[in-house]
Amino acid sequence: MSSARQELLHLLATKSFRLGEFKLSSGGTSDYYVDCRTTTLDARGSQLTGQVFLEGIRKRKWQPQAIGGLTMGADPIVVAVAVTSGEIHGFLIRKNEKQHGTGQRIEGFRQKGTRVVIVDDVCTTGSSTIQAIEAAREFGFEIAGVMCLVEREEAKGRPSVEKAATPAPFVSIFTATDVRKEHLRQKDATPPPIFALAASCELCGRPAVTNMPRNRCAVHQM
Repeated sequence: MSSARQELLHLLATKSFRLGEFKLSSGGTSDYYVDCRTTTLDARGSQLTGQVFLEGIRKRKWQPQAIGGLTMGADPIVVAVAVTSGEIHGFLIRKNEKQHGTGQRIEGFRQKGTRVVIVDDVCTTGSSTIQAIEAAREFGFEIAGVMCLVEREEAKGRPSVEKAATPAPFVSIFTATDVRKEHLRQKDATPPPIFALAASCELCGRPAVTNMPRNRCAVHQM
């Protein structure tokens, strides 16, 4: 795994992954949630996202002229790749055609017949990715490949996206299992807090719950 890829995984596990009980947009429930935007919109996360996606595109020799996806999960990925590459243009696909102005659904790069890559942040059912694929083809783009940052590996997302993308391949940068493992690894590596015994908070006098780096109560702990 490249250093950029490893660092991006670390950020996703730190910033984007949460354990708990969550209701998904698909209507189902899950014991974890991944919000990639907290990573892809992070300053360093954006740099890493651009590097890792660009590495994947070049490795597969897709040679696209543009990269795009359904707003808004794809938006920061599109910008990151365009800026990092300095040569791959970006386009965004509205969920619906706008009802004013030109009424166009695709914004940005709009040259029909060109090779493009469709991207998404999280793939669960694959619905948003499939919408982007269909809209891009309807417009007149040739799809060279489809990529997502995190694949949840459930709800039959992969086979649905692969079917819609054919003959273009579908590639995920990480799976949810990858991110979960890194999240748990970080959690296990975190040293337990050192509690103060018979000490008072230096700020308010309440019983201290930690003495690292100072004696602090639950309200004032750092």
